[in-house]
Amino acid sequence: MPGFEDRLYAALREAGMADVPGSFSIALVHQEVPRPILAGIDAFLGVFDRVTTRPAWQQAVTASAPPIGRPKRPEVCFFSAWDFHLPPGRPDGWQLIECNDNGSGLMFAALLNRLYYELSGAGERRALEAPPALPEFERRVAGVLRAEAGAFFAAPPSGLLLILDDAESIRTGKFRHEFILLRDLCRRAGWTSDVGSPGETAWDGARLLFRGQPVSFVVNRSTDFYWDAASFSHLRAAYADGSVFVAPNPFTYATRSDKRLLELLSTSVRDAELGIRPDERLLLSAHVPETLLLRPDNVDRLAREKQDWFFKPCHGFASHGLLTGAQVGRERLRRLLRKGEPYVAQRNAPKSSIDSREGVPLWTDLRVWAYRGERLLLSGRASRRPDVLDLSPPGGWLPTYAASARGL
Repeated sequence: MPGFEDRLYAALREAGMADVPGSFSIALVHQEVPRPILAGIDAFLGVFDRVTTRPAWQQAVTASAPPIGRPKRPEVCFFSAWDFHLPPGRPDGWQLIECNDNGSGLMFAALLNRLYYELSGAGERRALEAPPALPEFERRVAGVLRAEAGAFFAAPPSGLLLILDDAESIRTGKFRHEFILLRDLCRRAGWTSDVGSPGETAWDGARLLFRGQPVSFVVNRSTDFYWDAASFSHLRAAYADGSVFVAPNPFTYATRSDKRLLELLSTSVRDAELGIRPDERLLLSAHVPETLLLRPDNVDRLAREKQDWFFKPCHGFASHGLLTGAQVGRERLRRLLRKGEPYVAQRNAPKSSIDSREGVPLWTDLRVWAYRGERLLLSGRASRRPDVLDLSPPGGWLPTYAASARGL
């Protein structure tokens, strides 16, 4: 009889995660999140949504965005993911690290949470809230897509639903099979759907086309956040025309997930201009670690205190360009400024840890997926290192559950 590990991998591959465990690592332990922590995070997400959708906030933060990110757009992101650290021994000390409006892993996390729950026996203790069964989760995602299409078009869209990313990610990226899962879900829900890259689109002056088919709805997974590449020219034309739903898009990026916004969320300097209320400020300051845009006037301070900070490219993703305090000094920070690529410094936020089955310590984070302020799913990652994300075995994507009411 195959052991649990083999049965889990086989079930995940059958469900669509074809690269498990070869190039997509799974941590074979699970994370339990106490309900009081989740209640606090749920309240925080509500505040985040209220603040970032206010006209005062949007007008202020888009003033410095590229022109494509300034016009207000009606689309609402539906695969938004907030990443948190849960410091050990501090139930109220959880910290938001960043918001990702085109986060990877929602479909994979739903599969992993459910299949691990079913095969490991984790649910038998009844200490965990059962994750949604896969048919139920599929109905939820389809419902979100229908709601957004209905709000944008005021009728069911007639064109193609296109899942968009760059060509290389579609060919070889770690989440390429997730695109297929979403495409197939959409087809079962009754949409014509496909996966493609910006270079495969065309604009005929009235319609965005993909391989000759009119496109009406785009699920954008590209990390070219302001669509600077020439291959985006057709999508830029359709976006400016307003005839195609695209989420996330440059406006949602400029108002929600650009890392420079963490400075405004963590400090109160511009609250009056941004419309942030005192009660909201208390919650934001308690749970967004101090974040500073790297500027000439704070280089000396950050160099002196470098062990207390992480340094992130404002437009980075998947930990690309992340620098620890040990990797920087005054001269390197000055070089970053001279290169013109904006960086933020974020005060260190400790993580909790769990032991792998082999006894190796793994440092965990929590990813909370939400839509319109309502939580959709939990997921997490387990890293072999506390300072950077190392998902090599026995680390990897981590089954993550809310503690049940019985655990209170």
